[in-house]
Formats: sequence, structure tokens, C-alpha cells
Amino acid sequence: MCGRYALYGPHSRLREQFGVEPADLEERYNIAPSQDALIVRCGAEGERELITARWGLLPSWVKEPGKLAQPINAKLETAGEKPMFRHAFKRSRVLVPASGFYEWVPVAGYKQPYFIRPVGGEALFGFGGLLEHWEGPEGPVLTFAILTTAANELVRPIHDRMPVIIQPDDYAAWLDPGVTDAHLVCELAGEYPPAGMEAYPVGRAVGNPRAQGPRLVEALLP
Repeated sequence: MCGRYALYGPHSRLREQFGVEPADLEERYNIAPSQDALIVRCGAEGERELITARWGLLPSWVKEPGKLAQPINAKLETAGEKPMFRHAFKRSRVLVPASGFYEWVPVAGYKQPYFIRPVGGEALFGFGGLLEHWEGPEGPVLTFAILTTAANELVRPIHDRMPVIIQPDDYAAWLDPGVTDAHLVCELAGEYPPAGMEAYPVGRAVGNPRAQGPRLVEALLP
């Protein structure tokens, strides 16, 4: 699964990698479920848009949101079939920019967090996500979920699942609402190469969703 991630660094990373320009980018080292976060979607004219949505999917057909779980993740293998996800899987895929994500490993009575990021930490991941638009009594609410897939060789010792990570060359096809074939969508979400990632243990402070700051992604000393 993916339950926490980070997005920080210069604006130029979003511009160069995703073709969007944020007016302002708050560095966030601990993005948690139910919080608002930046996502990239295909706009009405085909242009890429950087918008804010809440992490936790709420489909448009829901009548009483308080009675329904709002999932933060969706399995790639089944998202195209389940009523909760299948519309967004075909028509409303997005990219979730991330500097890296966290996973926890049980050890000796506690869980050790690891931070997983692109090698060198100078690029961003583009997680595959699903976007929904819900009309509430106070106006529209945009929500998203992050797709997950089987872990690759690097992540597997830490967790058996990981976010779907889209290759930059496939961003255009991933965002294209005209691409509706489930097999093609799954091909675009193929396994991310382990050689392009690195993982290391970090401090346990990240377990508090209110914690922020660059210390959260600093490697623990051996």
C-alpha cells in the first residue's frame, strides 16, 4: 500500500518532469490520508493542470459519504472492475507527484519506517492515481486514490505492495481520457525498475501525521 509520501524541492522539478508550473509549492515531508495534495490531470483542452484534491476517494454516485469508506489506495489488478474505481480507471486517471514514499517494517517490538525515493533524490515519482468529482451541499469536492501494484525487487523486503509509478514517457497516454482499454492501462503501469530507486531507514517521527520538516527524510546513521 501507500499510506504516506512526501513532495518537496524546487518548482523546476514539477515544470521539467510534468509540464506544469505551480504558483506556490509548500514543501511537505509527510502527506497523510484525508489531507489535500497536488495532482496532475488532463484539462478540458488537453493541457496538463496542477490542481489540489483530497487524498481518499469519494465517487460521484455516493449519496451519504459518511457511511462509506474513502479508500486511499486501489489495486491495479482489480481497479478496472470494482464499482468504486472503474469509472476513474477508464476516464479520470491522474499523476501524483512525489519525492518519495514511506513504508514500515516490523522489527523487535516496533515498526521501522523506510523512505523510498528516486536514486539520488533529484527527480520525482509520478504515482498513478484516480480522480473523482463529488457534488456536495457546499460545492464540488475533488478526491483521489493512489494505485498500488506488486512490489518490485527493491521494495519487496520492506512491503509486498508499492505505488504504481508511471514512466515520464508514458505520462501523456496515462492522462489521456481517450485511453480506456484496461489492458493498455495496465501496460502503462508496468513494474518500475528497481535500479531507479533507493530505500533507507528514517526516524520514527514520521509516524505522527502532524510531523513535518526535512529531518523526516534524513537517513538514520548506522
